[in-house]
Amino acid sequence: MAKNTNSSTIVPDTAWLGRGRHFGPEPEQDVRRNLIALQAAGVLDDFLDVDPVEAARSTVLHPRDESADPGPSARRVFEARWRVAGDVTVRAQLTTYDPETRRKEGEGVTWVLAAEAERAWDVQWPSPATMLWPDSDQIAWDHDTVPGLRLRTTNHLPKDDDELRHRLRDCARQSWCIHVVVHEAMTPDAKGQQPISAFLPPSLRHRVVEHRGTPEQAQIADFAMKRELSVRMPRGGAVVLPASPPGPDYDADRFTVRTVFLDGSEPTELVDAIVEFAALPQPMSADAERALTRLRQGWHLLTPDEELVHAQGMVTKYAEALDAMTNSRDLYREAAEAAQAALPEATGGDGVPRPRVPGAAKTDGSPLGALTKAFGRFRDPNK
Repeated sequence: MAKNTNSSTIVPDTAWLGRGRHFGPEPEQDVRRNLIALQAAGVLDDFLDVDPVEAARSTVLHPRDESADPGPSARRVFEARWRVAGDVTVRAQLTTYDPETRRKEGEGVTWVLAAEAERAWDVQWPSPATMLWPDSDQIAWDHDTVPGLRLRTTNHLPKDDDELRHRLRDCARQSWCIHVVVHEAMTPDAKGQQPISAFLPPSLRHRVVEHRGTPEQAQIADFAMKRELSVRMPRGGAVVLPASPPGPDYDADRFTVRTVFLDGSEPTELVDAIVEFAALPQPMSADAERALTRLRQGWHLLTPDEELVHAQGMVTKYAEALDAMTNSRDLYREAAEAAQAALPEATGGDGVPRPRVPGAAKTDGSPLGALTKAFGRFRDPNK
């Protein structure tokens, strides 16, 4: 896959974008089984399993748009369509990719998921991630692209200072997820170890990575975050980390929670901060922009009405192309006939061109001029 680069484009409020890694043996099979089960249960309207080579060849809407090509490292493309809030259609496209460094063991299979609804996205809608991936902790599809991090669970901060700063830097620059750091004022019991994702709205549960700092990490974590991201971590509190560079609407104080009780109760203030952060205009990386473009312009799972509209559009395009070819053929024939008619006048009937006589008429009125004009029309079919 292409490297992640910055873009000035903002993620549309209709879109849901996610990226991660699957560390299991059969990622595509996991997706197929889940799609089949959800369609049988009536959750999905329809789904499609597309070979990436065929997807590139048969792009329906914009066949000449290179950004709709999933790329040479793509393994499989899955498309699914379902409805939310009664009649709002959601379209989603999941693409799996070979690891960038295939020789490196344990790198996992990278996946990119783009979904878009017919109106602004509601965080209470079902997560597109579990519409394609199985909603099971037993299948390891939910790893972030930053090594060592996983969704739906707690991830303890590295104890080494350099490693900690390196991880924070990677999270801010590379990850598509929302990153939250929670400091444990004291070692929590089993209830306190429950990840905050369990309390988040459905559409945010697979977009948030939770980092945990142990009681003794308060100072080192605070120093690392201040140095790398210009935010502070309150002892026994939490902070929603900014991207790098931070968006214009990010305010560290606004997304810092002074106290989080890790006793199994819902951390309402922290959940509200995460939801508010997710609603901010988010810059869209170049990779994310390509994923959304592929969803919009490389879509194959058409409804019957969409297929009819597409077929009618193709008929119109073919008719226009045929009409242009017919007109071009007629122009070539007229030019050839004009050249044939002008040839005897220019050669005197014996095929030998006659020299120009001084003071003769202008070229446009001469036989040679007629021949030249005829051949000029033959060279330029636009005339």
